[in-house]
Amino acid sequence: MKIFCIGFHKTGTTSVGDALELLGYRVTGPNGSRDPDIAKNVHSLAESLVEEYDAFQDNPWPIIYRELDEKYPGSRFILTVREPEAWVRSQVRQFGVRETPMRKWIYGVGCPEGNEEVFLERFNRHSREVRDHFRDRPGDLLVMDLAKGDGWGKLCPFLGAEIPDVPFPHANKASDREEAKRGAGKLVKEARRLVRRIKGK
Repeated sequence: MKIFCIGFHKTGTTSVGDALELLGYRVTGPNGSRDPDIAKNVHSLAESLVEEYDAFQDNPWPIIYRELDEKYPGSRFILTVREPEAWVRSQVRQFGVRETPMRKWIYGVGCPEGNEEVFLERFNRHSREVRDHFRDRPGDLLVMDLAKGDGWGKLCPFLGAEIPDVPFPHANKASDREEAKRGAGKLVKEARRLVRRIKGK
């Protein structure tokens, strides 16, 4: 059984990936984010990775869920969701005006800042289309909202797994990234001070 996490990035995809690893699955993702021809190469990339891993999270997996569902019958799908306005703010905060081929393929534009409405429309449409695709097969789709407290209690029964005796992961938080930036900034300042001290001798 393959497990495809088909929520858009910034909806807790990394946390779900970490949770699946704790449950013993071999997890990969994101994949192809640096490929300038991802739209053309996505299916060959997916075929090669599905043979090697058990579970898949972040891009490009949400965009090809229909093909994955057809090609790998019996798979399970996890749609991570988030309040749309909070989601788009997170997109702008992390990615700003930085363009990537992956985002251009997904949204039609390469960066979220200045394109918030475009991103929101695509985000909401994806959620509607996924739910509609699985409307007659509720056992194949799990919808998780980590911001509202979903965790092991939802994930493990869906997979037929026992609940681990550890907290559900909460990875890639904005606060963690800010803390990492502050730590890196302190290291840079210390290095500069050390260089000035050496040069002054």
